[in-house]
Amino acid sequence: MPSNTTTDAHGAAGADSPEQPAAPAVPAEAVTPLMRGVAVLQQLTEAGGTLSLSGLERATGLARSTVDRIAATLARMGYVRLDGRDAVLTPRLMELGNAYLAALRLPALLDARADALADELDESVSLAVGDRDGIRFIHQAARRRAMSLSFRIGDLLPAERTAPGPLFATEWTDKDWRRWRDRRAADPEDRSFPAIPPRVPSGASAGSVSDFEQRTAQALREDWSLDDQLIEPGLVAVSVPVRDPDTDRIACVASVVSNTSRHSAEDLRDTLLPRLRATVAAMERDLREAPPPEPAPPPSDLATWTAASKQELGREFVESLARGLTVLTAFGEGRAALTLAEVAKATGLARATARRALITYEHLGLVTQEKNHTFTLTPRLLSLGFPPLSRTSLPRIAQPHLEDLAARVHESASLAVLTPSGEEIQYTARAATSRIMSVNITVGTRLPAYATALGRVLLADVPEPERALGTVSPLTPRTTTDPAALSRALAETAAQGYALVDEELEEGLRSLAVPIRDRAGTVVAAANVAMHAASHTREQCVEELLPALRSAATRIEADLHMASRFTHVPLT
Repeated sequence: MPSNTTTDAHGAAGADSPEQPAAPAVPAEAVTPLMRGVAVLQQLTEAGGTLSLSGLERATGLARSTVDRIAATLARMGYVRLDGRDAVLTPRLMELGNAYLAALRLPALLDARADALADELDESVSLAVGDRDGIRFIHQAARRRAMSLSFRIGDLLPAERTAPGPLFATEWTDKDWRRWRDRRAADPEDRSFPAIPPRVPSGASAGSVSDFEQRTAQALREDWSLDDQLIEPGLVAVSVPVRDPDTDRIACVASVVSNTSRHSAEDLRDTLLPRLRATVAAMERDLREAPPPEPAPPPSDLATWTAASKQELGREFVESLARGLTVLTAFGEGRAALTLAEVAKATGLARATARRALITYEHLGLVTQEKNHTFTLTPRLLSLGFPPLSRTSLPRIAQPHLEDLAARVHESASLAVLTPSGEEIQYTARAATSRIMSVNITVGTRLPAYATALGRVLLADVPEPERALGTVSPLTPRTTTDPAALSRALAETAAQGYALVDEELEEGLRSLAVPIRDRAGTVVAAANVAMHAASHTREQCVEELLPALRSAATRIEADLHMASRFTHVPLT
């Protein structure tokens, strides 16, 4: 099991990094453009995923020309999207955090247990790992309520204001405790932890140095810990450590989180702690019985791609930044600890280039070097975009791709899902065209599935015995209502991978739709282009519009698959 804590002395001054009394010296071989690129990503993360280029200039202290070049490079890599004057993080960036989570393996092995416990208790359940003197979430099974938790995967919290913190602190070294005290002295209000409200000075001892030390001693004795409204009034949590079967050290901490209107801290301890402990025992059994990971293939031709991009874009492409970021993608499932030679081979980079990138990341606290001279990723890698992106949705993922599609084909484009009844579609995202006469449908609109191209694509993936068409009635003289004819149309849609519906919903309206599939290959949504029948013939729809529509669907699917690897992505 790879290390999930960072106890080296190196750190980076960034939005997600607790302030230190003195910053460590930058190694002579560190890659300055790479450090600047990481700083830009951290500032975008703290800003919620979107920040103007001038805002990035102010936040990072970099020259505007440098910010522009970094943004152009990140856009070329697909990590940000340039929207007017703003830089916007994209789901593609999650491949960096995914590399850490895949190497760690804990979310893949334990998330089903956490989700099941959340369903059983009807409370939020989280998994967290230690990150220096803080804790960082690696899985969240949240409940949807008016009073719900806003913590995200990748959020960093100060150890002393959480239930998991004292458990991790039971394994701290003297150096770790000194670093924690230094951070407390330098940042008494926790301003360097943007995921939580600042600490309010008061006469109470909760969260103080002595209180945290006492809570840690108690956690060492009892092997569980409690948070009684340390983060904010009303929030309570109980935590139990999940131990690595090979080392008996804490691999992660599982927590049940609630609010005082549902449970007091004592009630969590007396009522929910036994069930949490039973789940943790099952998690530890899963870790013991898990087969060794099968190494996934590393990315290929990255060095060739960066060189080609530099050749095409010239000085606007910062090749050393792109090469440095590709080093992080060398890690993953079955590739948790890599030697310098293995990193160079996986990325196609020269050993000297890979070495300088790793030195830079070790300085920034994103990589740590083990005693056997292998390198591993640290939880801090999740600070690069993962928190805001982990709360994305399919409509939000699809919107920029629909806008690009609408601009390309000069017709409106939409995304829709089946309603729970399966009889209707509901529009969840839309990009309109600038035509004088265009299709006017708004997000939230529901239409009968059987008479729409979007609906037929969605119905075609539903097994015939489970299809619910509802009342099938003619909406225009061309509406298909015969059950056998509809069945044939759906079979044809499934076989050809698209649906073309001509004036069946409304006279003059023609629509072309393709499926959007999740990581398992299930059709979860559909994207379409809709137009007046006079603007494109049926043949033109297939020959001219279908390739563009399929290309947009492929990009939507790529982002969905990246975002949903370790997070839940809502479809609406």
